[in-house]
Amino acid sequence: MNRTSEPSTAAVPTKADLIEEFAAIGAAYYQDFAAVAARHGLTSVQAKALAVLVRRPLPMRGIAEQLVCDASNVTGLVDRLEARGLVRREVGASDRRIKIVVATDAGEAAIRAVRADMQATHEALDLLSEEERSVLHELLTRLRPVLEQG
Repeated sequence: MNRTSEPSTAAVPTKADLIEEFAAIGAAYYQDFAAVAARHGLTSVQAKALAVLVRRPLPMRGIAEQLVCDASNVTGLVDRLEARGLVRREVGASDRRIKIVVATDAGEAAIRAVRADMQATHEALDLLSEEERSVLHELLTRLRPVLEQG
């Protein structure tokens, strides 16, 4: 019998095991992200805000929700990003009192540069074959909507 047809003797990981791996990978990713953001002249929170805004423009309250911070902290954050030309404020279409924050082309380029320079993360992903990256992507894509709802 060849090795590929033998039943696996490895124990199926528990949810606790998977959560531990998520936590460790998330922490390592965030350390890499924060260090690279700093080299690009951004705080980790500024870079995270840009990453959120590149996906879609948001009102100030929406940014606070995504960053899990108080809305009063977002004004200064957006002021600093706007001063650097990385975001702009637009008037809300349905309510002119609401300001929608939009990443500029420079903001999109900045977050792309941060992600491109994340060597520790790139080195980890380079350990995976194309097939493994495809499987991982499919699994993460399935989990993401459920985790983002919570």
